[in-house]
Amino acid sequence: MFIAEVVGNVWGTRKVPSVTNKKLLLVRPIDPLTEKPLGDAIMALDAGIGSGPGSVVLVLDEGGSARSVLGDKDAPVRTIVVGIVDSVISGGKVKKYA
Repeated sequence: MFIAEVVGNVWGTRKVPSVTNKKLLLVRPIDPLTEKPLGDAIMALDAGIGSGPGSVVLVLDEGGSARSVLGDKDAPVRTIVVGIVDSVISGGKVKKYA
């Protein structure tokens, strides 16, 4: 799992049934306290939580767990957004996003 910022949307004209009506997003890993980017953007499926560009989110990057969240063991999904981050507390420091 990692914390990321949603930096864009992805559109697909055809989707497999298990991801139909789900948003595809571009997420970029960030340092949760400084918001400094930690890597390149990757595509992730929104698990129905309603995130969008500008949201800071919790991302699950493991195929078996992502498919479990969707409830479809055959879904072609590896990376899924499972939560919107309101705040982070680490080492006595607090960073609020909402």
